[in-house]
Amino acid sequence: MAGYYVLSKGKTGKYSFNLKSGNHQTVLTSQAYESREAAMGGIASVRANAADDARYERKTSKDGQCFFVLKAANAQVIGKSELYPVAATMEKGIASVKANGASDTVKEAA
Repeated sequence: MAGYYVLSKGKTGKYSFNLKSGNHQTVLTSQAYESREAAMGGIASVRANAADDARYERKTSKDGQCFFVLKAANAQVIGKSELYPVAATMEKGIASVKANGASDTVKEAA
């Protein structure tokens, strides 16, 4: 199964999305957006930038875990990964975003 996006509206009325891999694991989480349209713009930005390795910033948390952020051409953060125990696992997460980011499937959260 191919990856897909899950668009949701939070308790505050703001929208966010998660990019899910084909096995339904979340591989990228967005920031909060003021409107559904802005969140859809964020999804379009993931689609446009996911394939470009230069758009990924690899980081280490204070407790030594690895994570990445995906940035747009203007250097604005589009989404962030979960924390990974080692860099090799983080690289698999990046590969999953690259593989699934172009998805046209957007599901509304229940």
